[in-house]
Amino acid sequence: MSVESTAAARPATSLPSASLPATSLPSISREIRLASRPKGRPVPENFELAESPVPALEDGQILVRNLYISVDPYMRGRMNDVKSYSPPFQLGKALDGGAVGEVIASRSEAHKVGDAVVHQLGWREYAVVDSGSAAPARTDLAPAPAFLGALGMTGLTAYAGLLKVAEFKPGDAVFVSGAAGAVGSLVGQIAKAMGASRVIGSAGTPQKVARLLDLGFDAAFNYRDAPVLEQLKAAAGESGIDVYFDNVGGDHLEAALATLNVGGSVAMCGAISQYNATEPVPGPRNLMLAIGKQLTLRGFLVGGQRQHGPEFAERMAAWLADGTVRYDETVVDGLENAPQAFMDLLEGANTGKMLVRL
Repeated sequence: MSVESTAAARPATSLPSASLPATSLPSISREIRLASRPKGRPVPENFELAESPVPALEDGQILVRNLYISVDPYMRGRMNDVKSYSPPFQLGKALDGGAVGEVIASRSEAHKVGDAVVHQLGWREYAVVDSGSAAPARTDLAPAPAFLGALGMTGLTAYAGLLKVAEFKPGDAVFVSGAAGAVGSLVGQIAKAMGASRVIGSAGTPQKVARLLDLGFDAAFNYRDAPVLEQLKAAAGESGIDVYFDNVGGDHLEAALATLNVGGSVAMCGAISQYNATEPVPGPRNLMLAIGKQLTLRGFLVGGQRQHGPEFAERMAAWLADGTVRYDETVVDGLENAPQAFMDLLEGANTGKMLVRL
């Protein structure tokens, strides 16, 4: 596992390999399947490395050699056989998720061989993708994996969650939990770029706290050192906070409710502290504060924010180019190591975006 920091967007030198002649196209692809449903924390036995045939292309389809796959916390919910906003993964079937790769065969006018594209059929080496489900990865703007992170759904989540869901305003004081993660680290930097009076982040190691300060956060604390409420109040001071971007839930949400100013808002993006829970988790004990403080707590999914994509892409490309926003990637090599990367993600082992390089 390696952590790679990117100071600003830089052009990719090239895709890893040239396109293959038709006679050399792969017939077999390795993939990661869900072998059993986790009970609590996922374990290696919940996953299976298997092979499957690569189907022949039909009109309007492309064959993509995946280069990087995205590892994301929301996947944990899809491993449960329950109704949710995304259908559950099926036992014995390949997992899916974000991926960026190279088109090695095409029966579509929209994508030619050699193009870099982003799509949702990750967790396998090769993917047959409907042309309309693949988007260009502008490697003239940034390296290909950035389109799974800062310039992809991760970045849009941070941008839309802060500016559209929480309705951030210049001068607001912002608290971000899970701030060293892929989304949280971008939220803090976007807030600073948009005129926040103060940005506070929480993380789980001294190294992550130091990284947040390096990225421009005004204050950061290790939530393992002392109660979150105690540390948040010390960091916020008498001014309190106006916006809370929630990636963690639990004691972080409770502390934020106690520290938010009247009229404050919460963008509820994730609750990673509860993803492996096997019993119902109680809500914040001080939720009643939301009434007197006239708070807005709003959950959101990035899929409902796609209308902001063009605005986000233009702004983020500029921020990356001039170094206003920087990002980290924790890169694990080898498809066979993707399950461990996912388990490590849920334990907070990543700094920035967790990726698997194939």
